[in-house]
Amino acid sequence: MLQFKKRGRLRKEEDERLLEHMDMLKQMLDYKRGILAHSVVIPEEVCMQKKRDEALYSMLLREARTRHQRVEGSPDC
Repeated sequence: MLQFKKRGRLRKEEDERLLEHMDMLKQMLDYKRGILAHSVVIPEEVCMQKKRDEALYSMLLREARTRHQRVEGSPDC
């Protein structure tokens, strides 16, 4: 029984960490989009960084959705 409590606690901690990371990344993306929207000349490197960050955010969002479905569907919750 103790193992299940520890596993649940670790899962909650990792879920919180994932959500915090997603929030930070979303704020950074919004900031970069705002700067790029007002820029006259956009360096290619900055554009590539933005695309990479958008892909990372998309991946984290899918992971969060998958984890949420797993938690809702599990019988022990």
